Amino acid sequence: MGKQKGQKTKVPHKQGSNINNEQGSGADASPYVFQRDKIDFDLPVRELPWTLKQKGFISQIMDKQTKCVFIEGPAGASKTSLAVYCGLQLLKARKVSDLFFVRSAVESADSKIGYLPGDVDEKFGVYMAPFLDKLQEFLDAGSIKRLQADERFHAMPVNYVRGLHWAAKCIIVDECQSLTKRELITIITRLGEFSKIIFLGDPFQSDLPENKSGGFVQIARLFSDEESIQHGICHLKFTVDDIVRSEFVKFVTKKLEAEHKEGTWSPSPNGSHK
Repeated sequence: MGKQKGQKTKVPHKQGSNINNEQGSGADASPYVFQRDKIDFDLPVRELPWTLKQKGFISQIMDKQTKCVFIEGPAGASKTSLAVYCGLQLLKARKVSDLFFVRSAVESADSKIGYLPGDVDEKFGVYMAPFLDKLQEFLDAGSIKRLQADERFHAMPVNYVRGLHWAAKCIIVDECQSLTKRELITIITRLGEFSKIIFLGDPFQSDLPENKSGGFVQIARLFSDEESIQHGICHLKFTVDDIVRSEFVKFVTKKLEAEHKEGTWSPSPNGSHK
């Protein structure tokens, strides 16, 4: 990542938190957050024929009070599309300065291709395909090129997240069913002021080995209570009936889920979907 311009933004002061003012000194001890300058150009984002449920989810994600969203649902239900669309709208509205795309480096195949050549960016490039595909769905080539030149898009495996601090960023965490509880905790605790994080997961398609358990469902359900909602965390769910990729995918998913419910087949080797 190249050198980024930045500015300090004042965080709204909470009553009673200004320790230096307790003696009546009048000094302003409100905390400041360093954040990069927002884009200085218009960003046209294409609209899609969203369903009523998708529109409702978009409103929930874009709500000013929402800080963290867990979106659970089957393949083809528009989880990634919704997240990227909302991220681009936040970027366009200058609510955030950058988009981060995070996911596990676990391969989604029983047979592994082994080590990939190149540095970390080149190695992780193959995992960027879903993100780049969605960018092309919402932006023209010129906008993508300009944002890339300005280094507004960032992608990294979960392995490199620890120690980061995300202020005024939109973070999209994809394929969360292949992340462990510890990895999810590491990611969610990177969130700083003015940021929004969106976790996407399909519990039916975990790629974790048998000796590891996925933490997505457990973490999402932990933060599904009223207290979490009051703190800006929400848990949204798509079902097989919300699949929009194709009628074929909807049919296949229904058949597979029906077989799984009968107990004759388990899609995930570690059973993390349960």
